Amino acid sequence: MDAGEAVETIQREMTVFARRARASAGRLHPELSLVSYTLLGHLEDSGGCRATDLAAHYALDKSTVSRQVTALERAGLIERRQDRTDHRVQVLHLTDAGRSILAQVTESRRAAFRERLAEWPDPDLERFAEYLVRYNAWGGSGTPHAG
Repeated sequence: MDAGEAVETIQREMTVFARRARASAGRLHPELSLVSYTLLGHLEDSGGCRATDLAAHYALDKSTVSRQVTALERAGLIERRQDRTDHRVQVLHLTDAGRSILAQVTESRRAAFRERLAEWPDPDLERFAEYLVRYNAWGGSGTPHAG
């Protein structure tokens, strides 16, 4: 396989991976998309943030984030709170229900990965992890970025 074929294979397999991730997200909580789960994870990691911060962090359109936030609020998984330092700003935070469903999803995903990778030798797992970190660190401008 030459480099061109390898890139085509990587693209095809990453697409399959993304489809499976979207499908599994729907099975875990049918009303929420994979994007919703991602936003919940970010809110947990950040301790809360504004919707505009979510849009900027994930390079999503504000209307996309707004729809996701509305769905998460309706489901009782997030709530808006007034910012302590600027009362004009609304900060999104996970509710207890949001933390609970995020923990369930996270554990379910970990179990699926453990099962799928159980037969892989440790050196392959380590190499795969390093490659994924390297791939995801690329910022698009020719230089890696953090996060």
